[in-house]
Amino acid sequence: MLRRYIIKAFGIKLPVSGLRSRGECSRFAFVAASLLAVALLEPMPACAEGTAATIYTTASLEWAFGTDGGDTQKLELTLEPRLEAPLVRGIELTTIVRLRADAFDELDPGGAVQEEVSPISRSLLIGDRSDLALRELYIETALGSAYLKLGKQQIVWGRADVLKVLDIVNPQDFREFILDEFLESRIPLWAANLEIPVGAFDLQLLWIPDQTYNEIPPAGALFEFTASTVMPTAPPGFLLDIERVRRPDRFFADSDAGMEISTLWKGWDLTLNYMFHYYDVPVIYRHVERRGDRATIVVTPGYERTHLLGGTFSNAFGELTVRGEVGVSFDRFFSTNRVSDEDGVIRTDELAYVLGLDWFGLEETMVSLQVFQSYLTSDPRGLIRDDLTTTVTLFLRRALLNDTLVVSAIWLQDLTIADGLVRPKIGYALRDDLEVWAGADVFYGSASGLYGEFGRNDRLVAGLAVTF
Repeated sequence: MLRRYIIKAFGIKLPVSGLRSRGECSRFAFVAASLLAVALLEPMPACAEGTAATIYTTASLEWAFGTDGGDTQKLELTLEPRLEAPLVRGIELTTIVRLRADAFDELDPGGAVQEEVSPISRSLLIGDRSDLALRELYIETALGSAYLKLGKQQIVWGRADVLKVLDIVNPQDFREFILDEFLESRIPLWAANLEIPVGAFDLQLLWIPDQTYNEIPPAGALFEFTASTVMPTAPPGFLLDIERVRRPDRFFADSDAGMEISTLWKGWDLTLNYMFHYYDVPVIYRHVERRGDRATIVVTPGYERTHLLGGTFSNAFGELTVRGEVGVSFDRFFSTNRVSDEDGVIRTDELAYVLGLDWFGLEETMVSLQVFQSYLTSDPRGLIRDDLTTTVTLFLRRALLNDTLVVSAIWLQDLTIADGLVRPKIGYALRDDLEVWAGADVFYGSASGLYGEFGRNDRLVAGLAVTF
């Protein structure tokens, strides 16, 4: 009863216009402290046997402190209610809603723009610093031997961690670059997902009419992309005019479609994947116009279709697991710095792959090493990015005290530009329904690199999550 009262009070006290004043920040901190106190004092109730529906909420609070400037980057409270309920004739309903409020307006200054998100998938903005989102809403049912999931959902492909090769069905929210967990950074899409057993194979068919793409941080955001490999720059003497992104908007004609065939062969888990889709990063077209006495470079971003063909493999050999995935994207578009190029882009095919080794030789310990490479088949002259890029990741994890204490670290190293990211973390489960954690995110390397450009965003992170 006490917990329900505090949640209700939080809903009333949540400021519609954002947490601007010292008093509003104090109320925010009070509610967060109250949630923790109730979690510690009031045990999580057990679900009664035979309950038809399952309803629970996860409340989390995370604080990030920038070590370079000595400023708080975020103090974010998230409530995520979830409902799982049977409907009729074997149909199951799942609903996940997220209410998020940040006491500081650094990640989405002035509120998320959401230009990359289709109208049917956008969040409801509550002032500048809060939003309410329908994260997932889908039904599941058996159709004979087949299985159908219909609605807003996440669809996960691939075997890779940290970085992606085949996990491209759902776009990604880069609000905090790649620091969010995939489960949180993936943007769920309205889709039809049908799985059909065919002999020794499982066939998955996807239809996605939701024209939502990667969410890119706006200008002035803490994790705004500024590296020249991502954002266009104007040469000396030229003006730069960036127009609004041209988005596909035809319900059927601009839908994405995909297929995965999976099987088990001699101990190997294998998949074959194909996706016909709009790539989630806009193509940066440009042309030069004469405006008065100045030459202006007009940038017109737009989305283009591509075919992705690839597959995955994994197998365990005692204490060692070998896994990997490969994908070929046909008709990718990359920016060029050739002044003579009329539209500023080069069309090329891209071969990308990841090879991973997971070792479990020590008790309660995992060591994971991955090598990512991306290769562009066209003439590399004039391309802003290198035709071959290589990234290595190392993940270490150690569980202690009967898995209640977990110490981990992730290291990403771009071997092409020589920049990277280090992320140590320690988490402790006080109870089954309550976890606390602390960690750090440290960027290094050249300011022109994808990681090095955030060298001023190094931070310490602490948080807690309670489920009730």
